Amino acid sequence: MAEITIYTDGAAKGNPGNGGYGAVLLSGKHRKELSEGFRKTTNNRMELLSVIVALEQIKKPQAEVTVYSDSKYVVDAVEKGWVFNWEKKGFAKKKNIDLWQRFLKIYRKHKVKFVWVKGHAGNELNERCDQLAVKAAEGTKLSIDHGFENQGSEGTLF
Repeated sequence: MAEITIYTDGAAKGNPGNGGYGAVLLSGKHRKELSEGFRKTTNNRMELLSVIVALEQIKKPQAEVTVYSDSKYVVDAVEKGWVFNWEKKGFAKKKNIDLWQRFLKIYRKHKVKFVWVKGHAGNELNERCDQLAVKAAEGTKLSIDHGFENQGSEGTLF
């Protein structure tokens, strides 16, 4: 099976604020671009969501995937094994639990490795993802990031 290369990026206008993600998937002669904007979220959530959505596009299980991201948060969490320890501890005191659980579900269906790339350093595909993410964050039809907007709402009256 051909290897799949994914570039991802997330953006937030304010943190929290309007946010968006962008992803470019490459396999052989095939290329697919993805993006979506949200009305209230964080940069880290968009960085992680870009990876999740891109991985969820892959139809065949056990695909060999290389993800290029400028997010130390995402790359280090996976490559240094932090997310697996967080999972063992029930994600106690961790943020973005909903997305990390969603990530682990799709991550385990493939053979994924991560490569950190410096952001805003002229990497053509990283720059394209940034453009997609920023444009999505600045859009007029923004989705609701339910995982962010509903967090911590248990037990509140408003």
